[in-house]
Amino acid sequence: MPVSLTRRLTFHARHRYWVAAWSPEENRARFGWTSERPAHGHVYECAATVTGALDPETGMIIDLTALDQILADEVRVLDGSELNRDVPEFAAGARQPSCEALAALLYARVAARLPAGVTLERLRLAEDAGLHADCTGLP
Repeated sequence: MPVSLTRRLTFHARHRYWVAAWSPEENRARFGWTSERPAHGHVYECAATVTGALDPETGMIIDLTALDQILADEVRVLDGSELNRDVPEFAAGARQPSCEALAALLYARVAARLPAGVTLERLRLAEDAGLHADCTGLP
């Protein structure tokens, strides 16, 4: 019988929306104040929900120490970062560091690290109390 478990963590990061090919006026028209320098910050909350079968000996689906290490390596490592500068997938305007793009990136990173028999059901990333993105798989 599959069971799910959700681990939450927070980190602070900054980002801004900017398309280099556009003028400052076009960026401002499209993205508003979020296009301005310096990058603005969020205290992100990440909730990773994993699913798997209960281990009959431990009663767990994953060793929490192992899950915490994966989340530290792939999510908490962003603490204090400027996403546009420090994350290669967002650097030099390759992609906008939106909440949903960051959720998809983190989903891929965490899912790839889970042990056999454990799957990432959902990664929820919240920028604040009023905005979150869910990633439940990648194409």
